[in-house]
Amino acid sequence: MRNRSTLPETMRAWRVHAWGTEPEKTLKLDRVPLPEPGPGELLVRAEVIPLNLNDLERITGKNMMARPDLPVIPGMEVMGKVVAVGEGIGDWLDRRVAAMPKQATGGFAEYSICPVASAFDMPEDIALPQAGALYFPYHLAWLGLVDRAELQAGESVLVHAGAGGAGSAAIQWAKHSGARVFATAGSEAKVQLCRELGADVAINYATEDFSQIVMNETNARGVDVVFDTVGEAVMGPSMNCTAYNGRYVMIGFASDKAVADEKTIIPRRLAVGNLKLCGVLLAYADEAVAPLMKKAMGWNFCPNALGTRAMAEIVEAVRSGGVRPVIGEVSNFEGLPRAMTRLRDRLTTGRVLVIPD
Repeated sequence: MRNRSTLPETMRAWRVHAWGTEPEKTLKLDRVPLPEPGPGELLVRAEVIPLNLNDLERITGKNMMARPDLPVIPGMEVMGKVVAVGEGIGDWLDRRVAAMPKQATGGFAEYSICPVASAFDMPEDIALPQAGALYFPYHLAWLGLVDRAELQAGESVLVHAGAGGAGSAAIQWAKHSGARVFATAGSEAKVQLCRELGADVAINYATEDFSQIVMNETNARGVDVVFDTVGEAVMGPSMNCTAYNGRYVMIGFASDKAVADEKTIIPRRLAVGNLKLCGVLLAYADEAVAPLMKKAMGWNFCPNALGTRAMAEIVEAVRSGGVRPVIGEVSNFEGLPRAMTRLRDRLTTGRVLVIPD
């Protein structure tokens, strides 16, 4: 670890002391001791703090897979420089990384503890703020379309919430892969953004029946892949317009997170659809540790090597102009709670980023 004399003793962090529905009232700006990285961990000084819808769970206290003790620092994604390392870490000091903080919390701070298994190099030639927008949405798009759906050139993809972070990344990655893209969004401005990102058919789900449009446009065949970050509100109609042997990629549950752990999948619906249901969990683990997690939790974590491959392909696609990060808003550190509120209220497009002072 780097000599502590070169680092501050404390840092600013937005913390939740009691669960609440309003980020601007619930998040409190505190000064707390600088955390110490343990074995296999990095201390990352944030250059960009990307905001995610799932960060709301660590503010409201609802629908979490694992509930942290209070007070807690929310924030499940950071991009910045490694300033200290724990035991067993090699040459990570001073590297620029995109990373997931430990247990998907701790990102709303000037410094964060991040497991090395969930940290990936971010080259210096990817400028700010774009460098801070590439991790979660593009890894979700890559894992969903490349690793799970095995998307091929000439196939068709339906992307829900196409103007959001993951949706905008999926539209671009599908086009980059040579697919025909259908995209849904909830306003005419967001529909236009989907077209600008490359969607061949962009649909306003508030005023149009996306399932019927897809069926009409595909001669009643349906799409080869559905990329779904919305969940219950679109699942039925989406399965109705999924092609024979199509792949339904389940990414998230934005329409109603309360049902994320409920019995909403109907086995007969899958059978009569003759389709494949693919789940995506954006969580990486060292290959030696993954079997232990499987035994303890029953979950399959992505191997770190897969994330390294994904990031390398994403960076090359950005360099070549095949994809471009969509950034809707950039806030300073003091404005983080307000930015979180706007994200919650669906008043944003693409990524919402916070840049510490």
